[in-house]
Amino acid sequence: MDKSHLHSSHPKISARLKRARGHLDSVIAMIEEGRPCTDIAQQLHAVEKAITNAKRALIHDHIDHCLDEGSAESTADFKEITRYL
Repeated sequence: MDKSHLHSSHPKISARLKRARGHLDSVIAMIEEGRPCTDIAQQLHAVEKAITNAKRALIHDHIDHCLDEGSAESTADFKEITRYL
């Protein structure tokens, strides 16, 4: 495993994603139990927001720590990662 891309924010991002995974497992169980669609949609929205926030944190961290101002390589990297916003 290449550890050169590990950042201090990654453990928190990983924890967010693990919580989202747990919530997603709960949503699947809700569907299998026949719970009301409104409740399921609410929980799916929460999962989606958790993943979006984790993605945003990862991208912001990348911009803050991985890009060298002014270099052509950094400009290309910035353009590449913003595709995922």
